[in-house]
Amino acid sequence: MSTLTMQTLDVPGARLHYEVRGEGPLVALVGAPMDAAAFEPLADLLAIDHTVLTTDPRGINRSPVHDREEDSTPDLRADDLSRLLAHLNAGPAVVLGSSGGAVTALALAQTCPEQIATVIAHEPPLVELLPDRADLHAGTEDIIATYLGGDVLAAWRKFMVQANIDLPEEAIEAMFGGERDPQTVMDERRWFEHELRETTHWRPDPDRMTRIIVAIGEDSAGQICDRASRALASALGIEPAMFPGGHTGFVDDPARFAARLRDFL
Repeated sequence: MSTLTMQTLDVPGARLHYEVRGEGPLVALVGAPMDAAAFEPLADLLAIDHTVLTTDPRGINRSPVHDREEDSTPDLRADDLSRLLAHLNAGPAVVLGSSGGAVTALALAQTCPEQIATVIAHEPPLVELLPDRADLHAGTEDIIATYLGGDVLAAWRKFMVQANIDLPEEAIEAMFGGERDPQTVMDERRWFEHELRETTHWRPDPDRMTRIIVAIGEDSAGQICDRASRALASALGIEPAMFPGGHTGFVDDPARFAARLRDFL
């Protein structure tokens, strides 16, 4: 087993919880709203021969913010990641970002390219690149309003429909209904209220991006993140790379995901 250290770093407006495993070239695994725990199995596999950084993004789980009403934007999260990488002094880094974390990684690639060896953007929800973005943004506003109005299950049902993710009703009720962990509920509310809108409204500038790999889950065909990822790859003039599983392939089958990720390390 690789060594694991857990520490915190004070950044403007927040205190970031981060974890470092292993030794070797630096790989950062970045989520939003997923925290460090979501990447633990993948991080352990990579730490055999790499230094692996994981973190709870600001306002999520163990990374408290000074102002709970401040929105979590991709640029703000990218600045946090930049400060973490500078603090470790071990870059440039390969950065795998997934979902909202992929948007964070892309924002970092635009603002601090010197800290990046490669960005692997796994299924970023770049709604701004899609022709039906106005309808999708309107749908997101309805989802957020439904959640903040107190109907959690209805909000998640609407979210899955818009994302074109086929999740059975019993699965939605099992995941998001009944008695739930208070921290999970707190993080979920912050994502709906202060992160979802800001992430999906962020628009990349392909002219400012280099060393980008766009990664798509093999099981994500037709989903909103599949469409957005293909739009990003087209804008960059590259072909997307297919990865095992779907939107959460790194959680569902970390061994296969790690094997594919190693093709780019």
